[in-house]
Amino acid sequence: MSGIMKLTILLVAVIAIGCGVAASSASNGEVDIAGLAPTPQANAGTKPAGAETAVFAGGCFWGVDAVFKHVKGVFDVRSGYAGGKVKSPSYERVSEGDTGHAESVRVTYDPSKISYSQLLTVFFSVAHDPTEKNRQGPDVGTQYRSAIFYTSDEQKKAATDFIAAIENAKVFSKPVVTEVAPLDAFYEAEGYHQNYLAQHPTDPYIVYNDLPKLEDLKKKFPDLYVKK
Repeated sequence: MSGIMKLTILLVAVIAIGCGVAASSASNGEVDIAGLAPTPQANAGTKPAGAETAVFAGGCFWGVDAVFKHVKGVFDVRSGYAGGKVKSPSYERVSEGDTGHAESVRVTYDPSKISYSQLLTVFFSVAHDPTEKNRQGPDVGTQYRSAIFYTSDEQKKAATDFIAAIENAKVFSKPVVTEVAPLDAFYEAEGYHQNYLAQHPTDPYIVYNDLPKLEDLKKKFPDLYVKK
């Protein structure tokens, strides 16, 4: 059984019922994440006053962007760059692989409808492969690394606890290599990168690498999926 399938089996029940429970040991084969919100409702269409943000990197930002745009409770997703020291980087500059930046997405969501832990579940089980070191699919380089850029101590703890839980449960056959680091800055990518999948659904790269992720989201987490 693949790691993605194992993660889905282990976590889908937790998401469906929205329970908040303490992390379990690996011996009983369960992964329990504290603080899960109730089953999310459909997007309301307007940004709530209490909206929060999360920043993830998992390979080319086109596919990660598209996945989170179809998650209930998410109000905005922007592709961009994070994790490096170069200010206001361009796509061409980041593509050189020496800026320290990773192609990333900034997710704005309503925590009353979806929790940060649920976003982590989507990130680890659908959006990318967290066991790939500095690459995803055909894309190779540090700019395609797996990373979570946290904006608070609460996000840091949730991310590290989540990774520890899936590692203890041996969800994947290889170690999780996801970086967990503070968000120093997020730079929005050029306009032509925004909402790329929706604008180029027949692009061969999109068809082969990214459309299957949306199908996985719809199939594995129907309660989280929203059609756009």
